[in-house]
Amino acid sequence: MTTRRQLANAVRALAMDAVEKAKSGHPGMPMGMADIAEVLWNDFHSHNPANPHWFNRDRFLLSNGHGSMLQYALLHLSGYDLPMSELERFRQLHSKTPGHPEAHETVGVETTTGPLGQGIANGVGFALAEKVLAERYNRPGFEVVDHHTWVFCGDGCLMEGISQEAISLAGTWKLGKLTLIYDDNNISIDGEVPGWFTDDTAARFEACGWHVIRDVDGHDAEKIKAAIAAAKAETGKPSLVMCKTIIGFGSPNKEGTEACHGAPLGKDEIAAARDMLDWRYAPFEIPAEIYAGWDAKQAGAKREAAWNALFADYARANPELAAELQRRLAAKLPENWAAESQAYVEKMQAEGPDVASRKASQMALNAFGPLLPELIGGSADLAGSNLTIWKGSVSVTETSPAANYIHYGVREFGMTAIGTGLALHGGFIPYDATFLVFSDYARNAVRMSALIPAHSIHVYTHDSIGLGEDGPTHQPVEHLATLRYIPNNRVWRPCDAVESAASWKAAIERKDGPSCLVFSRQTLKHQQRNAQQVADIARGAYVLSDPADTKFKAILIATGSEVELAMEAMRTLAQQGVPVRVVSMPCTESFDAQPLEYREGVLPGWCRARVAVEAAITDFWRKYVGLDGEVIGMTTFGASAPAEQLFDYFGITVTNVVDAVKRVAG
Repeated sequence: MTTRRQLANAVRALAMDAVEKAKSGHPGMPMGMADIAEVLWNDFHSHNPANPHWFNRDRFLLSNGHGSMLQYALLHLSGYDLPMSELERFRQLHSKTPGHPEAHETVGVETTTGPLGQGIANGVGFALAEKVLAERYNRPGFEVVDHHTWVFCGDGCLMEGISQEAISLAGTWKLGKLTLIYDDNNISIDGEVPGWFTDDTAARFEACGWHVIRDVDGHDAEKIKAAIAAAKAETGKPSLVMCKTIIGFGSPNKEGTEACHGAPLGKDEIAAARDMLDWRYAPFEIPAEIYAGWDAKQAGAKREAAWNALFADYARANPELAAELQRRLAAKLPENWAAESQAYVEKMQAEGPDVASRKASQMALNAFGPLLPELIGGSADLAGSNLTIWKGSVSVTETSPAANYIHYGVREFGMTAIGTGLALHGGFIPYDATFLVFSDYARNAVRMSALIPAHSIHVYTHDSIGLGEDGPTHQPVEHLATLRYIPNNRVWRPCDAVESAASWKAAIERKDGPSCLVFSRQTLKHQQRNAQQVADIARGAYVLSDPADTKFKAILIATGSEVELAMEAMRTLAQQGVPVRVVSMPCTESFDAQPLEYREGVLPGWCRARVAVEAAITDFWRKYVGLDGEVIGMTTFGASAPAEQLFDYFGITVTNVVDAVKRVAG
């Protein structure tokens, strides 16, 4: 009969062999956590390899993503569509087994991990999603939302500050279906961790409201099983299972040391490890009895069939709720969305309010929120400034089927990564919010949301030196550019209430990546547009103003609060006999994605006389104005003073724009 240790050794062997063939990778963690993974996946983890997207599956996340071969081995052995040939191509170009797990690249991988600690925060997002959906849709006798989130992590994950942000919130939210399993092996890349990691980890988690199970022998299957069972039985708190393990378990000369952390073991050591583990098979060879011991396809099919039957009964008893849940899980917007959302954009154009774009954002939320039960969001302790609470907001700390608002506290990084987890779980369109300058704290999570990609919306207010008296520590300068430089990220900086509504609409409708919505503190003047101009906002840039009776001599490009300034400059230039075109460019990425014909229609190549205006770092705009053009903006940090004084001080003025246009136009 196949033993648990033999099943675990299959994981160890595949990890050793794949890393050795690739000549790079991390064998130590998979070998150390193999026994834990075997117990979890064979005794607790509810999933169906034949349908990796079955909604009510448990979610498994590998926060210590460098140990990716552990996850690939688990997926392969349990029956997912990940053939051995892909394990043999570990870390190779276009393989389904990249160096770190990547969602949307490998079937069964729930989230992209690698930057340590973010998987923990993603897991908190997954667990929060399950909790909120259960509160909305479950009914007595119909627990149609009922699954667990399992997260593996290591020492490095817990050293990262994001781990504290995430675990604090998980405890506050009482996420009883979240279990974090800690690979407590005392080793990181630089060696034994007591030289730099002496935290009382158990006490830390307990202080955050977690259920903690200490000192579990991570190589004793029965003790692991008992610990995980105890964790699952605790439904009022998230659980931490602290497993003492030996990194590189089974490698006679390298186990327990950093030598097996991030490098192949070498052929001689692998041969010795095979002897030590009594693994008598060739590289990448798995005997039938081992496959049989791991195969989860039959059990998974039974689980899904039982749930399908339950859901069918639920749908008969609760047809409207069932239809709404199915629509949300399919990531389909309501049937009335397109018409209602467009009607609101047009309403803003007709009414023409002069408001700060952060206020316009809140107005859009009040219009769109009632249409979208899937919309969930929150702010990093700035709700009153970000204006992210709308009339239908209900805190997730309340037990309510309408829960949809998250008070994240001052945790920008954790907030953003938790939002990614909400998006990846399914059933939600999440938004998070802070001041634009503090996107720095969140940046790696924003990057990850674009890389995955996740349908997340990042809301940033107080978008420039227009913040005023709080000074340069709070005034973003380089932030718009750095966010725009993230591949697959779309940054919207609207100029008025109309563009604000259109940017929210675009972000909600975009499914293949995140959007950053950047709003002002100060009031912005409404701009006049015709119907075609309103429609063209969604294309990222459009002609806002052209001279009526003559050909323009120069093009002014602006975003946000500076569109009003550009329009004033246009009127001044017109009086001086210099006709100019004004282009509003709220989203450069959307504009760049348009067909050449459209882009040429907005920024024709024949007109090299171009001036861009934005109260942010100037260099970004060279891609549109070229070496012949000029940019009016920031080249230094800001200063503390009233906003109107700052625009004058830094030269972001009508006069300077007019002078720049005259220079480039000759």
